[in-house]
Amino acid sequence: MKPEEIPARDQYGRLLEDRGVWRQATTLDAAGELTARWLEGGTTYQPGHFAAGYDDETNPIAAALAELNRNGLFTKESQPGILDGAAAQRQYVTGFCSAATAGDLLALSTRTELVTVAHAPGEASSAAIPVTLDGTEVVTVLGSSENPVDEEQIKAWSDETNDSLALLLADSWYVEILDPVWGRNDVLLPAVLGALTGRE
Repeated sequence: MKPEEIPARDQYGRLLEDRGVWRQATTLDAAGELTARWLEGGTTYQPGHFAAGYDDETNPIAAALAELNRNGLFTKESQPGILDGAAAQRQYVTGFCSAATAGDLLALSTRTELVTVAHAPGEASSAAIPVTLDGTEVVTVLGSSENPVDEEQIKAWSDETNDSLALLLADSWYVEILDPVWGRNDVLLPAVLGALTGRE
């Protein structure tokens, strides 16, 4: 194969050069920094996100999510709060962190109305807290552990990043924090950042 025939992007439109940087990320801090850069538009590759960029609904919260990633929470999923006719969303963020950070985020549930679900490493749980509705249909739920707990999940993370990070994620805490108020967007992310930085 000639150099000019080597593809620059994968089947999802992500630059393969950007993927290469994830081969070097072996800590939660490194993964958080790369995720922050992706949220700021500096890279097209995010493990497990099969597109070159995030969804349009993430635009208003991208900068706040980048801050979380630079302060100890390697975010995996999030959504803004929305109330739009029959559609409704609760704002939430999920991610991987240390045990100490999980404790700080769990404590949010003791002093605020926010709800934090913390999953210990290797824990396989399957709760179902509705966070997205389309009319009366529940579209998205939280409460299930996303830690790579089986060999197939660890291999998927390893393929998208590297073996060291995949094993670290399997040994990390996974947290899900949600605002119970449908459509609200001005409470959750500042409170999470405050818990991460000790500035509540």
